[in-house]
Amino acid sequence: MKVTAWLLIAAGFVVLLIGAEALVRGAVALATRLGVSPLVVGLTVVSFGTSSPEIAVSLGSVSQGRPDLALGNVVGSNSFNVLVILGLSALVTPLVVHAKLIRVDVPLMIGASILLWLLCVDGEISRLDGAVLFAGIVAYTLAAVRGARRESAEVKAEYDRGVTPARPPRLWLALVLIAAGLGLCVLGARWLVDGAVRVAQAMGVSELVIGLTIVAAGTSLPELATSIVAAFRGQRDIAVGNVVGSNIFNILAILGLAGLAAPNGLPVAPSVLALDLPVMTAVAVACLPVFFTGREIARWEGAVFILAYAAYLAYLILAATSHDALAGFSFVMLAFGLPLAGLGILGSVVASISAHRRPGPPL
Repeated sequence: MKVTAWLLIAAGFVVLLIGAEALVRGAVALATRLGVSPLVVGLTVVSFGTSSPEIAVSLGSVSQGRPDLALGNVVGSNSFNVLVILGLSALVTPLVVHAKLIRVDVPLMIGASILLWLLCVDGEISRLDGAVLFAGIVAYTLAAVRGARRESAEVKAEYDRGVTPARPPRLWLALVLIAAGLGLCVLGARWLVDGAVRVAQAMGVSELVIGLTIVAAGTSLPELATSIVAAFRGQRDIAVGNVVGSNIFNILAILGLAGLAAPNGLPVAPSVLALDLPVMTAVAVACLPVFFTGREIARWEGAVFILAYAAYLAYLILAATSHDALAGFSFVMLAFGLPLAGLGILGSVVASISAHRRPGPPL
């Protein structure tokens, strides 16, 4: 049964990725045919389309009575997006961060993370909480579309190269791609959820842990592919903006819809309140000083991101299996890992401020 479960997960991932690709291609082609600008398409259709696996899995989990998978998928995906996807993208090439991300989008990502944490304090995401979150994504999308009109010509040209297809397909083909993509996402999500539940039962771990790790990493593959390819092509605004936009969408839209779809709300496990939500929020907050230092994510900062995710993943596995090394690992992380990471970020901020204040050479 265990082998069958892993095959079901693998097949679910493959079908999800094919469905997401078809959905994004169809949606981009449709938007282009309707005269929507490439920048608006990149900020909305592409970012939201790459989150379609998370939508399908979370709503599928709710419909099958597996709320832990739905919540774990979103919380785990957000941590994975920043620490792994931005980390790997920065290792490919240092990522220059657009000023708008620092001023607007990263603070919004932090605010959405804190809002979710506060809404979960009572132990559930109710339908009212879901409505509040979903109203947030509607407002964010409208603001993004309005703000796109004021972007610089350089940013618009980058999105034009990275988003607009050379020859958009016919309208009927775009609609077929959208319909096929949606159908494949639903099918892949069902297989993935079924396989994840079987693996959790076979390994003796909770569905929440499977959602935070295997499912979260798998559903983030479209964001990973988009950002890595954009980094190789030098389209660094897309590489960073894709992750930040997807994280905002994951919290506000996906958990908003999941909260609205769950008849009795989404229960929030105590471990999520104690560890996973604080980690997700801390990761979002850590982006601000990292992005602020020179307005780029350097290669060494990308390496720190990846090491931080490895430490978080190791803790989840040790805690899920009640391993004897858990106590020692926790002590090392609290006594040395977190203080060293904090000092590194603080040192970068101080160095950046000093560099900005240093007077230039005399004329």
